[in-house]
Amino acid sequence: MTKNYIHYVLILVCFSFSSVHAQDFLVKGKIVDAATGSPIEAATIYAETLRDSTLITYTITNSEGIFALEGKTAYKKARLAFSSNGFAPQTREVTLEPLMEIGTIKMEERVQELDGIDLVGERVPITVKKDTLEFNADSFKTRPDATVEDVLKKLPGVEVASDGTITVNGKEVNQVLVNGQVFFSTDPKVATKSLSKDVISKIQITDTKTKEQEFIGESGNGETKTINLTLKEDKNKGYMGRLSGGYGTDDRYQANGLLNYFNDTERISVLGSSNNINNPGFSFDEIYEMVGNSRGGGVNFNRNGSFSIGNMSFGFGEGIVTSSTIGGSYANQDKGKYKVDGNYFYAYSDSYNDERTSRENILPDGSFFTDTESSFVGGTISNQAAANLEFDVDKTTRITIQPNFSVNNTNSSNLENTVSTDEDGNLINDNSSLQVTDGFQRNFGNRLEIMKRLDSLGKYVRVYFNNDNRVSDSETLLNSERNIYGDDPSQVLLDQRTLVDNSNDNYELGGSYRQPLNKELYLDFRYSYEKNEQQNQRTVSDFDELTGQYVYNMDLSSDFDFNVNKHVPEVGIGSNGKKLRFNLRARLESNRLQNEDFIQGTSFSKDYSNLLLSSYANYDLGNNKRMSFNYRSQLQVPSINQMQPVPNVSNPLNIIQGNPNLDPQINHNFYLNFNNYNWRERTGIFFWANLGIDEDRIVSSTTTDEDFIRTTTYQNVKGNYNGAMGINYSKQIKKDSLYTLKFTLRPNASINKQVGFTNGAQLESNSFAIRPSAGLLFNYKEMLEVEPEYTLAVNATRYNLDNVEDVDFTTHNLSFKLTSYWPENLVWGNDITYSYNGNLGAGFDKDAIFWNMSLGVQMFKKKATLKVLAYDLLNQNINTRRTTGQDFIQDFQGTALRRYFMGSLTIKFDSFGGSGAPQQKGGRFRRL
Repeated sequence: MTKNYIHYVLILVCFSFSSVHAQDFLVKGKIVDAATGSPIEAATIYAETLRDSTLITYTITNSEGIFALEGKTAYKKARLAFSSNGFAPQTREVTLEPLMEIGTIKMEERVQELDGIDLVGERVPITVKKDTLEFNADSFKTRPDATVEDVLKKLPGVEVASDGTITVNGKEVNQVLVNGQVFFSTDPKVATKSLSKDVISKIQITDTKTKEQEFIGESGNGETKTINLTLKEDKNKGYMGRLSGGYGTDDRYQANGLLNYFNDTERISVLGSSNNINNPGFSFDEIYEMVGNSRGGGVNFNRNGSFSIGNMSFGFGEGIVTSSTIGGSYANQDKGKYKVDGNYFYAYSDSYNDERTSRENILPDGSFFTDTESSFVGGTISNQAAANLEFDVDKTTRITIQPNFSVNNTNSSNLENTVSTDEDGNLINDNSSLQVTDGFQRNFGNRLEIMKRLDSLGKYVRVYFNNDNRVSDSETLLNSERNIYGDDPSQVLLDQRTLVDNSNDNYELGGSYRQPLNKELYLDFRYSYEKNEQQNQRTVSDFDELTGQYVYNMDLSSDFDFNVNKHVPEVGIGSNGKKLRFNLRARLESNRLQNEDFIQGTSFSKDYSNLLLSSYANYDLGNNKRMSFNYRSQLQVPSINQMQPVPNVSNPLNIIQGNPNLDPQINHNFYLNFNNYNWRERTGIFFWANLGIDEDRIVSSTTTDEDFIRTTTYQNVKGNYNGAMGINYSKQIKKDSLYTLKFTLRPNASINKQVGFTNGAQLESNSFAIRPSAGLLFNYKEMLEVEPEYTLAVNATRYNLDNVEDVDFTTHNLSFKLTSYWPENLVWGNDITYSYNGNLGAGFDKDAIFWNMSLGVQMFKKKATLKVLAYDLLNQNINTRRTTGQDFIQDFQGTALRRYFMGSLTIKFDSFGGSGAPQQKGGRFRRL
């Protein structure tokens, strides 16, 4: 401990000393085209050290070709480099001064000769190419064993959250490609957490595009971003892999492995994992690996027990999860001919979860309370496969095929006990139940798309066909005992078996045609026809004690066909201007619903026709400033469960029955944002606001009798809405290779109104929340990294009933991550989170300190890491939360993964061949 203390004192002394002897410098000038004299916009100017070409600072020119390169360094001399796409680069060695005017730099167009090729490459840190921002990975110094995620944290305008989520100037990255191809899945974390920075040459950031936009060469809408990682030339042939294994207290274990084979454009990847610590096994984080799920970890967990990564879902997830996964991925392409990728995964998982909920049920004239304890055990076996196949028949025609297939077998058991009391604490009713379910699901989907360009101005035609065919069968055994107390006590026993055979077939055929009006303006015409057919047979049987057999219950059984036919003609007008891009569309959705129940002898049909609008506008203000607006209206047709008038008594305290008279729900969504990033100042600001208004929202309508037995159906209601707004401000400060400091401020606020019905009265809840958040990332010489973050949330909920108290509460979340890489080959990591949830009721834990710590030794030239990890060091991990609605306030606490200690070993290996990359010197190379 004393050695560490002395080490950090020395760091502070060195930091202070270097700051004293560092000098500020400012280089001003202008870059023009030597042939025409016109200014060159978005040219890159950067300064690097003469000794080892370490990047000091950089900037880009504005629309007038003017630049101001500002920085702070201890070096007296530096190399200035000037670069722009399509022009020959230039360099100058200068003595740095507080203010330097270097005048006008004239750049010649780059000319490539076929004979005697003489290519000169520069380590340009940033290049702007139309709609692509390109970073040179080697220009941003990281520790030798860094992952892609580590270098992303160094890039200006890029933020990486604790769960691995990546944003660029406030816009989320929704996919990371490797050499333009999918890496296992579109989930960004699979690539950024597993690939080493050493194999990456360029990091390219663009607006995410649809298949249609990619084909016609249209820019994306800018709402999400795509990162493409290009491999270094000498890493394009060979293989690289990692193996990890660990075992700890309480029989906790984890093992995973990843192998990648590269052969130019061809890639083959295999991964596998097995663990019992809530980790899907896709992360290969060097420091915090072998850590179970504590704050999401980039994995989405669902209440029904499944977890998903990107577009893939596996198994059960809430509680403690044991899972095993093995999968493979293949990708290849030949530009102008084809691009293919595909993956297959086999996964097994099981989980257990004990839950406790305390719920206040709001009535027009009072409230009653339900306390529930449940114990869940479940398992699943999953097989999944997907592919993306693109074929260019010629220069104007592309055929895309995207099949996917999955087969799942599930089983679960849920034991639940519920007690209901009135406001005075008197026992009203209780219910105990055991529900055991075995299920089988099979799904096949495919999308076939043909696109053809008809001229060079943007005219094209597109036709597509989608199919989604699902089968879901299950058998459920339900045993329950419901007791009603008071003046008229009663008891109801249920011993039921329910068999469900469900199939859902969905087909869609559509096409679009674009007619350019000029170079920028165009008209779009679209049409689609969709047919959905759902066949559901639900057979309910009651156990007869006299015969010892299950007897068919016709009143609770159903056998129906539910069909939806939808026609959607659409017309739109838009523009793809350099500054302004917009699109305005109008579509008429005509839906016909038909349902026939062969057991109950009921049938109904509904016809809906709704005119819906959508639009977006994107305006480029220049100097990396952009403003955009989006509006979209969506139609949500009632589901068969919301419309089928057959009681569902799986919960004897809450009987659910559909309403065949429901109208469709229309959602109106508005979104506005503005972002600006100043590359010279390394300062970014992003503002966003959204508003959602629900028209004829489908809500539950509950009737509670004197014994607090609820009967729930559905009806349409107006008045529901939600909205939010926020600001994201970031600032990066960098001094040579000494330190990097990044500061982020993210205040936001939200409003929400929910309307529902209980006992014939309309209930409303209005919620308001303010959530300011601030974060800091400080890195000193790749030896010490500190990352604190604090989030405050102030929440208020108001009800329209006088007998219900308003809810006000505050939550605090403070996280602190410290990672030390000193002494050499020793890695010490700490991830500490303090959380306080002030809205929980009595009997629920409100605060906790969650602390993960690891200590690792890197061996064999950092090819192996031996590590000891402590998870939840203070044994305070909790899983509690409060949710509110228009007619309830509910506290929840579930099973959480608690403290364990684990030892592990990670081994990295690689072998690359081929012609090799040209040798670099001083940031430049030459090949003759």
